[in-house]
Amino acid sequence: MTNQETFMKAVTIPEFGSAEVLRLDEVPVPQPGPGQVAIDVAYAGANFAEVLYRRGVVDVPLPFVPGIEVSGRIRALGAGVEHLSVGQRVAALTIVDSGGYAEVVTTSADLVAPLDDLEIDLALAAALPSNSTTAFLVLDRVARIEPGETVLVHAAAGGVGSQLGQAARLLGAGRVVGTVSSGAKIPAAKAFGYDEVIVRDQLATAGEFDVVVDMVGGPARHASLDRLAPMGRLVVMGNASGAEDVGIPANRLWFTNKTVSGFNLAAFSAAFPAEVGRVLRRAVTAAATGRLRVGVEVLALDRAAEAHRRIESGATTGKLVLQVEGRG
Repeated sequence: MTNQETFMKAVTIPEFGSAEVLRLDEVPVPQPGPGQVAIDVAYAGANFAEVLYRRGVVDVPLPFVPGIEVSGRIRALGAGVEHLSVGQRVAALTIVDSGGYAEVVTTSADLVAPLDDLEIDLALAAALPSNSTTAFLVLDRVARIEPGETVLVHAAAGGVGSQLGQAARLLGAGRVVGTVSSGAKIPAAKAFGYDEVIVRDQLATAGEFDVVVDMVGGPARHASLDRLAPMGRLVVMGNASGAEDVGIPANRLWFTNKTVSGFNLAAFSAAFPAEVGRVLRRAVTAAATGRLRVGVEVLALDRAAEAHRRIESGATTGKLVLQVEGRG
């Protein structure tokens, strides 16, 4: 902190553009409002959502501090917050207003998971709030998975893909298949709970599935609908391919008894923060007890642009987190 702790270091988006626009700057320290907490950030997760903010795909006010998930310690409590305490180790979603690429961030107290009595490293804790919470919500709340059902997950080696395969297992799925963009990613994806991992262009021969989760978009979306069994559910939760939006004829759903749903964690967190918080705590506990595994790589905060470039390249497996506390 600087200037009597009225300013802090943060990575900002001063203008929309490539990863090179990201800048380490000084910004005012935020204060928690009613029902919020302020957190001294130890680590911040790096996600494709923040790439979209930086590109201007999501309309945010500039300059903007990205960062949808963090770990750290409670710095201050807003009015009405009684179940948390200053100094407490926590993992938290900061997705509603963002701001995690900074020394201090504020968020709803409902979106905070205490780490008391859990043996979990703060770097790992920062890798959980977005992807792991999403995995449980998508499969349980949106797809309403039943024991023994078959599941297909696109981008299985990525951050959220690596969690969806494992969450499907924990929720009682039967056959769980992942797709990846290239054969080089198959070994990494197989380590995350999948029975089988295939290259995406082999999808036509993969059989039928009760649940398909698609964060890729484009041709994969049409192919996913083709792979749904009767009463199957396709959950749309991203467009990593950058392809044009895909239209799905309603009459086709009518005649084939299929369902398409959408899931956006930011909107869901804003509408149902208490539910999201409960699922976040479930994910943190699963990781702390070894039932949920995350491959984590730590980069310094001033390497945020590198993290973005690697995420955009599609070459990453597992999870990148930025070290904020003690960054040197």
